[in-house]
Amino acid sequence: MAEDFKLWDVICDDPYVPTKKVGDPLETVPKTSKEYNDADRKAMEKNFRAKKILVCGIGPDEYNRISACQSANEIWEALQTTHEGTTQVKQYKIDMVTTEYEFFRMNDDKSIQDMHTIFMSIINELHSLREVIPKRGN
Repeated sequence: MAEDFKLWDVICDDPYVPTKKVGDPLETVPKTSKEYNDADRKAMEKNFRAKKILVCGIGPDEYNRISACQSANEIWEALQTTHEGTTQVKQYKIDMVTTEYEFFRMNDDKSIQDMHTIFMSIINELHSLREVIPKRGN
């Protein structure tokens, strides 16, 4: 389970790049592949494993969108933008669904079951957008 969290960190953050200090004054530069040690290789391997997990979980159309991505983080961001939209699009969706929630009223033409289904659809959409509905006081 701890390994899963480490892979998730690789997906959410930029990949590990082995570096070294050179020159005077000291400057941090990337190592060449010949300079990698076992710890560097192990840390870099996590990015490859995370990429493999993401790629194995998508279809051919999605693969075409992410095939040029170099890191698990790039893949994740490309998929996120494709499915959730940019930050502005996501905020627009949140605003629209929040408005639906706020103006939701029982409709005499529909059954309670139908209205419950519509209401749960609104709630689930807000949840999928990671929007929390504040609780109202009595």
